[in-house]
Order: sequence, then structure tokens, then C-alpha cells
Amino acid sequence: MSHTPPEVLEALHALLNRAYAPYSGFAVAAVVKSGSGRLFGGVNVENAAYPLSRCAEQSATLQMVSAGEREIAEVWVLSRGLEPATPCGGCRQVLSEFAPPDTPVHCLSADGPALHTTLGELLPYAFTGRYLSKPDKS
Repeated sequence: MSHTPPEVLEALHALLNRAYAPYSGFAVAAVVKSGSGRLFGGVNVENAAYPLSRCAEQSATLQMVSAGEREIAEVWVLSRGLEPATPCGGCRQVLSEFAPPDTPVHCLSADGPALHTTLGELLPYAFTGRYLSKPDKS
């Protein structure tokens, strides 16, 4: 966990205990650092209607956007268990809306190793806004 500043690690562990995961029992906490250096945390929030559940990475990103920030500079994800959990496909897509491919993503396990990667390695062919640009018809 050497890539994780102490204040981020402390926030992750506090958040992990706030996760709402009564169905899966799989608590996840996330912290995103914005371009301005501010930290925003989130947890997974499950719902009996499963599609309405939200992941920790989405929750942290929503907090950041609600605070008026639009750029993710770094991401940390913490889960319990022996293996670090990476962001799911949907979260990778949400992160890619606000973070470039070289953004560091640190996946930490409370009881085991860490995985340090980048968003581009996790989602090499992200669907981004550039696909939605209108073609020049001149």
C-alpha cells in the first residue's frame, strides 16, 4: 500500500465500514482525487432491485461532480479479502468520463496485496465523448 497516502488509507477504512452491502456482503470503498487535489469518497450502496445499486467508484465520482469538480487525477479502491477488487466495467466507464487513460488506479485488499495499474490498462478501448462528435461535413 506504499502508493497510498496515510490520509487516503484512513478514509478508505472508515468508508469501508459505511458500505451498504446486505445482499452480497461485499463492502467496497473508493476515494478519487480530483485535479485540484481534493479527495472524494464513496461506498457501494446495494438495493433489493439489483440494477439500482451503486458502486463505490460511482459514488465517489458523483460526490466529486456534485462539488463542481470535473477531473479525476487518481483512484483508490478498497475491499475486504485476500485479493484486490478492480472496478467493474460500468465503473471503469464512469471513471473514463472524468479521467485520462494514464490515471493511476490503486486496488487494495484489506487483508492482502495491492494492484497498482492505470485506467487505460483496465479499460483500453473506452467509449468516450470523442465518438459522439459530429463529423465535419465540409
